[in-house]
Amino acid sequence: MEQVCLAHQTEYGMEPAAVVSAPGRIHLLGEHSWYFKDKTLSAAIDMPVTVAVSPRTDQSLRFHFVQLNERKRLTLAGFKYRKEDRWANACKAVLFSFLEAGFECTGLNFTIYSDIAPSAGFGITTAIKVATAGALRQVLAPSLSDEQLVLYVDHGNKAFLEINSFISDIYTVMFARKGSLLLTDYNNSSFSYVPFNFDDKCIILTDSKVPRVSVWNEESLWKPEYACLLGDLKVRRNGAIVYEDSDTEINEVLSVVKEDYRRRLLCIMKEQQELVNAVEALKNSNFALFARAVSHSHELLRDLFSISCPEIDWLVRRVQETDLLHGKPLSACARITGKGFGRVTYTILPAQEEENYYKKLSEYERIFGFHPSCYKVSTASGMAIKE
Repeated sequence: MEQVCLAHQTEYGMEPAAVVSAPGRIHLLGEHSWYFKDKTLSAAIDMPVTVAVSPRTDQSLRFHFVQLNERKRLTLAGFKYRKEDRWANACKAVLFSFLEAGFECTGLNFTIYSDIAPSAGFGITTAIKVATAGALRQVLAPSLSDEQLVLYVDHGNKAFLEINSFISDIYTVMFARKGSLLLTDYNNSSFSYVPFNFDDKCIILTDSKVPRVSVWNEESLWKPEYACLLGDLKVRRNGAIVYEDSDTEINEVLSVVKEDYRRRLLCIMKEQQELVNAVEALKNSNFALFARAVSHSHELLRDLFSISCPEIDWLVRRVQETDLLHGKPLSACARITGKGFGRVTYTILPAQEEENYYKKLSEYERIFGFHPSCYKVSTASGMAIKE
């Protein structure tokens, strides 16, 4: 955090009044199921974003992203969304919520410090929002609770940016604990912790560099009638709400839906069972069963949800093939990650296999012509305030 303090002082000639950091984030399973009030399993990762804020004596709002060497500015009187402000809109969305709540302020200086650009994904934009919310609380409203900050970030997404707000994104970045994953239940907007006790494993994020394309419009699946159909297929079993597993019942309920959408709804249902399997495996420190659930999840997204591509599938198969060929319990797993069409995979494999994985990527580049980027990450804790 010392680096962002120095950058802030260099840019604005003053020490920041508040400095807050927040981690990046990936989803392991269930990120496409929020509309249907299901569950998402996520991890905060050690790709920190730090935001520093200081009050000004005028009405100007100034934003500086250190690594991008970019600056944005406007005034409180002219406060509005501007497409060209890009990353600064994340800060503005949260400030919008504070202003709407009645908190008054003069102008403000913002410094954003992140080695990973928001365009790379990994939840960096959400981290900017959460860190901004924490810093603004320090400056404008110290009595606000963390739960209120969640609502402010959520409101900024919906009312200022006019985008869907994924509460699992915000929960993970705010409340995660190192060594644990976070399970969000959209049915009641709650979360719980799931242990990730695999110190002998490493987590690698691989950006395949495949151009992002619109395979199909996921929002076309977000219809009340589809939510009602899946709601009809939910049952309570062993104290938990899960999906019906009778093929006869499922086929009868989904028979009124066009084939493409029936497959995608079936994917939502089946992946939720894989998520349940993964959580149970994690609680029992059974990596092989966890890896099997992750692998099955990728197959569902590939075959039923139609969001993968040959390049992504190649990366996933290279991780799996050694175990499969020798018939051993799975010691590694990989899956596409990201809402909509993602170009990133997460891979969890034995630490001693890390270099072998990187070697395989040279073959990927030769076959597909894309030069992938890899990031070795660990689980991380959520939002932190510099005292």
